[in-house]
Amino acid sequence: MLVRNPTNSPDVSPVAVWHAVYTRHQHEKTVANGLASKQFDVFLPLYTSARRWKDRTVHLPLPLFPGYVFLRGDVDRRLDILTVPGVHCLLCWGGKPAAVPEGEIEAVRRVLEARFQVEPYPYLRCGDKVRVTSGALIGIEGIVIRKKNSCRLVLSVELLEKSIAVEVGGITIERLSGDRDGLCASWPTPALSPVRMQSVSARS
Repeated sequence: MLVRNPTNSPDVSPVAVWHAVYTRHQHEKTVANGLASKQFDVFLPLYTSARRWKDRTVHLPLPLFPGYVFLRGDVDRRLDILTVPGVHCLLCWGGKPAAVPEGEIEAVRRVLEARFQVEPYPYLRCGDKVRVTSGALIGIEGIVIRKKNSCRLVLSVELLEKSIAVEVGGITIERLSGDRDGLCASWPTPALSPVRMQSVSARS
């Protein structure tokens, strides 16, 4: 995880809002470093992936949200953002930079800081919505699924339509919605509708 100058101010101002930058393939770390050098707060969540190379296993740090870097700062400095090597565009909605909810960023940050096992997961819109009621992730909300013999909590960044899955063994969760019996179950991922989003491209 790469974070630069995180602020804990309760005041919500344009520069305190998180935004998402879409990067070129495998340029996430280059973009994060470039934005940090221009005094933006940067969040690049990483996880460790075990890859088998010939006769050995290598553990690589990879982006949890491939192709995206989160930034916080004065997005009116758009030229500074778009001229960073590897930047493709700044995600926008209605011609303005789209905001990523603070709660979604905070949930991902807390998962990483607590060193839970985490991995990318297909984006979900359905399933039982739950809240963690104990442990390091208390208060975090997500969707619960079953994978093999364990329950996992799926956290999503809706702007990106991307999710991550966290093993939640040993902590307590409560259902927020739905009427199914039992919390740990799996449901099919629904078809995703087209993303209604504009972007400001570095090429424009």
